[in-house]
This record gives sequence, C-alpha cells and structure tokens, in this order.
Amino acid sequence: MNDNLSEIIDIFSETTDKREMRRLFEDVFTEAERTDIAKRWYIFKELYKGTPQRKIAKEMEVSLCKITRGSKTLKKDDSVIKKVLSDMYDESHI
Repeated sequence: MNDNLSEIIDIFSETTDKREMRRLFEDVFTEAERTDIAKRWYIFKELYKGTPQRKIAKEMEVSLCKITRGSKTLKKDDSVIKKVLSDMYDESHI
C-alpha cells in the first residue's frame, strides 16, 4: 500500500498544469471525495483565521469531531497545512 501511495504522491507532485490536476482529481476521486477534501480545506482555513469551532461546525453541518481534528493538526509544530496557510494569509510572507 505504501508503494501505491508513494506513486500517487509522485504523480500529483509532478502535475503542474491546473487543468490537468483538476482532471486527475476527477479521475482519482469521486465527487463525494472531492467535496470532502474541499470541506476539509475550508475548515483548515477558517480555523487558521480564528473562526470558532462551533460556528464552523454549524455552518458546514459537520460534527465538532471533524473540526477538532483540523484544530489538532494546526497545533502541531511541524504542520504542513499550518505552513501553507501561513504563506497564504500572513503579511510577513507577502
């Protein structure tokens, strides 16, 4: 399984064209999976911006457990998601 995951990570990381990446997502993930990925990304962004967990849960109609998972990820010192969001939102990186 790790070899397969490694291969798909390589394929995704080598794909630089946005349209090709979208098509790859459509080929690999179901519509429901793509929706879940987009929701998870939105949750990470809102948490990073300081939106209260309960507000996100209500707005997204998801359990607090899903929100808490995202919050724990952002609290990790080595969180890649936190670094990406910092690069996106923090003025020091603009």
